[in-house]
Amino acid sequence: MRVFLAGATGAIGRPLLPRLVAAGHEVTGMTRSDARAEAIRATGAKAVVGDALDAEALRAAVVEARPEAIVHQLTALPHRFDPRDNGIYDATNRVRTQGTRNLLAAAREAGAGRFVCQSIAFAYEPSGHMVKTEEEPLYRDAPAPFDTGVAAIADMERQVLDADGVVLRYGWFYGPGTYYARGGSSYTDVQKRRFPIVRPGTGVFSFIHVDDAADATVAAVERGASGVYNIVDDEPAPMRDWLPLYARAVGAKPPRRVPRWLARLAAGGFVASMASELRGASNEKAKRELGWTPAHASWRTGFAESLSS
Repeated sequence: MRVFLAGATGAIGRPLLPRLVAAGHEVTGMTRSDARAEAIRATGAKAVVGDALDAEALRAAVVEARPEAIVHQLTALPHRFDPRDNGIYDATNRVRTQGTRNLLAAAREAGAGRFVCQSIAFAYEPSGHMVKTEEEPLYRDAPAPFDTGVAAIADMERQVLDADGVVLRYGWFYGPGTYYARGGSSYTDVQKRRFPIVRPGTGVFSFIHVDDAADATVAAVERGASGVYNIVDDEPAPMRDWLPLYARAVGAKPPRRVPRWLARLAAGGFVASMASELRGASNEKAKRELGWTPAHASWRTGFAESLSS
């Protein structure tokens, strides 16, 4: 199958690209950087340098590639995750709204029959069950700056589903090239004890290793009906459980524990809300309908394994 991968050098794009090639697909990978184009070619894929916000250039690149499937892995998140930055999601929001619109228009012109899009599994409304299925509503009234992020996600998902595409809601990424990798901002914050457990630490996180996310994406390119799929590991867990184990994996002292009012004062309402109210996600639909199972079934072993390699 001819596949056009937008975001070929991002956290998912890097492990996804060689997997698509190994599966026998003819892949064209898009990146915004000339320097990264050579890394794409080294996998056996073709490389295109472009920007999803440049509609005409994107259209030309996609039409020339003649893809049968398009994979949207575009984000523009900063190197350091800082929830106190009210503009942290601005660039990614533009990619997820206008960039998606441009990519879908190019897909239609090129005659691509399949469209697979990256979304997130940690934007569910914090009410009801602590572990969510794909039918549950999104957190439309989230605290800033996450509110704009959720609005952009909702718009992106609507566009993709209206076009009979596939939405993959990934959990919190760990592994190479992520915030939780050695040297990443979350790794550093935990190492320096700047990442506390906000009491009572009941917010539930669903993680996914980037290699497992890439495997699930290959499955979604090749099979599965239009719709939304949570791509997460088998063990959603509250912050009070996973954060001490991650700290141990990075060789740090146990994380501090702070009251919610202090977290709100120091880092904002988003962090305070996430630490106590965040909902996890179920991967049962993806297992059943995509025939996918994560190799890293749990963060309990996955954190240490990812940091030792």
